[in-house]
Amino acid sequence: MLAITCPLMRDFMKKLPLLLCLLVETTAILAQNNAPNHTRVQQGSVSPTGLTVEYIREPTQVAIKDGQPEFGWLVPTSAVTQTGFQVLVASSKALIDKNEGDVWNSGPVYKNGSTNVTYQGTTLQTGKTYHWKVRIWGAAGRPSQYSKAQVFTVGKSDGELTTGNRFQTDRIKPRVFTKKANNSYFVDFGKDAFANLEINYATNTPDTLIFHLGEQLENGQINRKPTGTIRYQEVRLGVSPNQTKYTLRLKPDQRNTGPKAVVLPDSFPVLLPFRYCEIEKASSPLQAKDLTQVVYYNYWENNQSYFNSSDSVLNAIWDMCKYSIKATTFAGLYVDGDRERIPYEADAYLNQLSHYTTDREYAIARRTIEYFMQHPTWPTEWQLHVAMMFYADYMYTGNTELIEKYYEPLKHKTLMELDREDGLISSQSPKNTPEFMKKLGFTDPKEKLSDITDWPPAQKDTGWKLATAEGERDGFVFRPINTMINSFYYKNMVIMAEFAKILGKTSDELDFQLRAAKVKTALNEKLFDKIKGHYVDGEGTDHASVHANMTALAFGVVPEVYKKSVAQFIQSRGMACSVYGAQYLMEALYEAGAQDYALQLLTDQSDRSWYNMIRIGATITLEAWDMKYKPNSDWNHAWGAVPANIIPRQLWGIQPKTAGGSVVSIKPQLGKLASSEIKVPFMMGNVSASYQRTSDGIKRFTFDVPANMAAEVEIKSKAEDKVVVNGKQVASAFKTLQLGPGKHEITLKEAVR
Repeated sequence: MLAITCPLMRDFMKKLPLLLCLLVETTAILAQNNAPNHTRVQQGSVSPTGLTVEYIREPTQVAIKDGQPEFGWLVPTSAVTQTGFQVLVASSKALIDKNEGDVWNSGPVYKNGSTNVTYQGTTLQTGKTYHWKVRIWGAAGRPSQYSKAQVFTVGKSDGELTTGNRFQTDRIKPRVFTKKANNSYFVDFGKDAFANLEINYATNTPDTLIFHLGEQLENGQINRKPTGTIRYQEVRLGVSPNQTKYTLRLKPDQRNTGPKAVVLPDSFPVLLPFRYCEIEKASSPLQAKDLTQVVYYNYWENNQSYFNSSDSVLNAIWDMCKYSIKATTFAGLYVDGDRERIPYEADAYLNQLSHYTTDREYAIARRTIEYFMQHPTWPTEWQLHVAMMFYADYMYTGNTELIEKYYEPLKHKTLMELDREDGLISSQSPKNTPEFMKKLGFTDPKEKLSDITDWPPAQKDTGWKLATAEGERDGFVFRPINTMINSFYYKNMVIMAEFAKILGKTSDELDFQLRAAKVKTALNEKLFDKIKGHYVDGEGTDHASVHANMTALAFGVVPEVYKKSVAQFIQSRGMACSVYGAQYLMEALYEAGAQDYALQLLTDQSDRSWYNMIRIGATITLEAWDMKYKPNSDWNHAWGAVPANIIPRQLWGIQPKTAGGSVVSIKPQLGKLASSEIKVPFMMGNVSASYQRTSDGIKRFTFDVPANMAAEVEIKSKAEDKVVVNGKQVASAFKTLQLGPGKHEITLKEAVR
């Protein structure tokens, strides 16, 4: 087995002086010389790329808020691993072109960190533009060329840490353009998008054209009376002989432009999510080239992620979910969709995970985290998602600034103050006072937390006529003490213990560890039915829902001995949760190793499936499985895009193992797929992998690990199986295979049984 010890090098180099660093470099060279030929490369000739300031890849059009910004870069493949760096920051292009850092010259720094490199120079001036570049020392101990210089401007601080990224537009031409009778036209732009419409139209006489924009077709025409929050709008456009270029003046929606909604930049026109356009009374001829759907979204690089497999349904679902993440970034924060344009914590967490797995972009999540510290929403479980957002940011970026700034108020978000003697919490606790709500960020003293479990609730609670009377809650029985909320709470305590450790708060760390142990014990002693092998919904009921069990399993509450029975119960319930709950259902199944059943749900084609969204004509994920399950649903809700993170993080099992992703964990659970390819973005580069299962049962994997990174790969095998890594057989008893930078081939040949 090839074992390149980059993670160990990283740990050593953080602690050891320069002299020992040279010894580590020598070790790296020897490791490289023993690597397969295809990983041997010329050292020291290529410069770093992918420069970032505050995680922003093209900072020229934004103003950096942080007076001590973090720099980052991608280490070139030729370097294998970084052993040192030198950053230059200059006050002019002329100086940086001469490799002179008059503002900051870090000098050679013998560390392997290529992200979160904090500025240490003279005070940066607000409104001033700076130029920076970096060079690195690779495994061979020779310096690279300097990178191309990057420009950034320092802006004013507004009390928040995060600099938002810039917005972009796509100009989409019609995919379908059909002339109809009576001077009318039908246009399909291919995908739903938050957009406006530009028109080129020449006329000899003043006239009025009628435009119909919508998201949904009915009998081949735009549905002009859609249900729920599916969007449609009629717009009348006055045209005249002295003008040929027009932008539609769309009517703003009162609800999603109200005081609680996220305000779009003044430079934006009114945006409406639409895919289709119908035009009436166009007396002068129109062509497809005369119409442009101008689409708005936050910074996005589509080539940062990729997925394909032998299952065409799964591929189509991935494509829809990935596009959904891009399309719904139009507000610069993670919002619920077009109905309200308000950030909600659970929506945002799911959006965050899927954004991380589809693009190397972190600013929008960090901005949303800071937003929630001042703008909470009412569901109990939503408060418990905030610490999870902090943790996801920490694991993917390795940055601790948000944790340091918000550590104390974040404690309140965990609801730890609502615990009782046995450690379990309840939103109905007498400790849940107006004073406590104020600590959470609520300003209205009348607001109260309310348990949500899932959405929508039962038919009896909504007045809606639903396809299933119990709604999306699987008949969940609400009790003051319930399993789902306390499973979230347990996860929060585990996270906070790690945060306390990071900050050196030893007493807090111990307190959180004890709280976590206490609530886990209480959950398993008081809310687990040992005879039936599953969790009940709460104290005082014997009803068991998929929600109580999937969250307990997903968050590590279930003892190893009961994982099988809990997983079996979960599988007996099917997709008995919403598109939101599906996140934790899928996490629970992969945690239990139920990969075949998980893949079955991912590719299911019933009404309660992601494929159903495609079948009914949506190109952005819905708020619910179908309109019949939530009559006021919208067709542009990113919390429905769960497969965008489940496919990379669970099916392929590619996740950061160490904060910042210098070491990634790869645990494929590909089920019955015959083949697959994937590319997953990380701060330090993109991890690529492929899989092929042959007819004789041999499984072949390839992994491409970026420079300065390492991977721990776990491929399930039996003792009698044959495992070959880069042409050399290794003991199948190894649970993890340590892979360094470069390309690797792993073959698993299962023994005949």
